[in-house]
Amino acid sequence: MSKSVVVTGSSGAIGLAIGAAFANAGYRVIGLDKVAGTTGAYEDFLQVDLERVVADDEYRRLAMNGLTSAVGDAGCHALVNNAAVQIVKPTGLATLEEWQQTFAVNLLAPFVLTQSLLPALTLAHGSVVNIASIHAIQSKPGFCAYATSKAALVAFTRGLALDLSPAVRANAVAPAAVDTPMLREGFTDSEALARLGAHHPANRIGTPGEIARAVMFLASGDAEFITGTTMFVDGGISGRLHDPV
Repeated sequence: MSKSVVVTGSSGAIGLAIGAAFANAGYRVIGLDKVAGTTGAYEDFLQVDLERVVADDEYRRLAMNGLTSAVGDAGCHALVNNAAVQIVKPTGLATLEEWQQTFAVNLLAPFVLTQSLLPALTLAHGSVVNIASIHAIQSKPGFCAYATSKAALVAFTRGLALDLSPAVRANAVAPAAVDTPMLREGFTDSEALARLGAHHPANRIGTPGEIARAVMFLASGDAEFITGTTMFVDGGISGRLHDPV
């Protein structure tokens, strides 16, 4: 029987790349997303609203029962907490509801999913990979809620590794700018996007496939001695003093 992996935010560009990477490696891939969009390489897809999972006890019970049923009795070899909310708004204008939504999806949902799948992860000696962000350590004006949630996700990853060791490993991947439709929508012209890429020591922004390969490595047997760490897949930009774009 093939190994199984659960990926949240499965309909986005990075989620699709992660699903394809695992599928190509022979995994059975189960995707979760709020919208029933493109399912790509996902063998199974569950439409799940992670914000509602956190807020609604009955919805959480039904959604997690559906997830554990989809995983089955063979265990879960990897959980990739990829789904995220990014609300760009200065602190003076941000609402409490927007902060609550950000933390529900970016931090509390990974806790709920990890806890719900813990028996299956333990059975398979599996791995949790949380998708953090460069914003966990370096950010910009307007990203306060998002940056705070991602910094908390990094701390959660470290604590999780200690709590679940040695049966289950936990690590994080922290991308910088990645070439996705969402990123491109935030730029009014191609020159601004090119300047962002040029500011990275790698002289470009990342690709969804590069994030997927980092996730694959951390979930694989090649990373058995790695737990509680954060891998920055950032083209070297975390070594720069500022991002002028």
